[in-house]
Amino acid sequence: MNIAVVMGGYSDESVISIRSGQLILNNLDKAKYNPFEVHILPEGWDVIIDTQKYPINKGDFSFEKDGQKITFDTIVNTVHGTPGEDGHLQSYWELLEIPYTGCGFYQSALTFNKRDTLSVLAKFNIPRAKSIYLSKGDAITAEDVKETLGLPFMVKPNQSGSSLGVSKVNDLADFDKALDFAFAEDNDILIESYLKGTEVSVGVLNFKGETTVLGLTEIVSHNDFFDYEAKYLGKSEEITPARVDAATEKKIRETAAKAYEALGMSGFSRTDFIIMDGEPHFIEINTNPGLSPQSIFPQQAAHAGIAMSDLLDSEIALAQKRKVLWKK
Repeated sequence: MNIAVVMGGYSDESVISIRSGQLILNNLDKAKYNPFEVHILPEGWDVIIDTQKYPINKGDFSFEKDGQKITFDTIVNTVHGTPGEDGHLQSYWELLEIPYTGCGFYQSALTFNKRDTLSVLAKFNIPRAKSIYLSKGDAITAEDVKETLGLPFMVKPNQSGSSLGVSKVNDLADFDKALDFAFAEDNDILIESYLKGTEVSVGVLNFKGETTVLGLTEIVSHNDFFDYEAKYLGKSEEITPARVDAATEKKIRETAAKAYEALGMSGFSRTDFIIMDGEPHFIEINTNPGLSPQSIFPQQAAHAGIAMSDLLDSEIALAQKRKVLWKK
């Protein structure tokens, strides 16, 4: 099978995505698959072979090498952010009837939108922070936010990943700066009450047809919260398994699986919670979690004793099953 491992994207997360793609390339079973490294970047879509670039034909997502047209049997999607985590590429591949890993285009678009995700989960009684939704140009004062949410509070872009554009406001004097920082990433933002407690990140996936909670990782940030620097520049401790009692672990696992199924998910995911007053409060779900060697999801797979190659086999098989369903 020709497998396109697609990485990159149009956001600042592209560097992380390319690291994730390399881990996938290193873990695909070469006896089963013929993998190709595919970069989707603002400057172009290319297959990379021995440092040479071969442009992707966007008409059918193929490329030519030495006069031969090469097509793909399955796409392993590891683009973080737009256009690979928000449904754009998924819609395109679906129109071309090329099976791809991860969740479908609708679930990708839904979960990339924090406000809409929270709206869906509200119907399933999953605890979460109180929030205010704001679009660029809307009028609101710091005092209004404080009266509704208390202090401190979080300001974050509605559609963004890797904690880009996220701020914790401890002093109302920093409110305008936090708004500017978030609006630089997206025209819509969320302002949320601050949840003080233990942060955990939970890997969930559809493994061989079953919703499977891979593991729990406790996040101990050296910064004020788990920001980009803490995630990717070594300013945090990630403890797998999380240091929680058995009853709390059971509740987190059940809540993570419930959220995954409520959102109609498939594929790899990482869901973040804050445990406050013994209850896991939903923060967000990532449908293309980081897969670099330092990332949380591979740590959890290693602790669970499941090889990444086996997880990828399962993903590719599920993608092929999706194609069969399309044909019906």
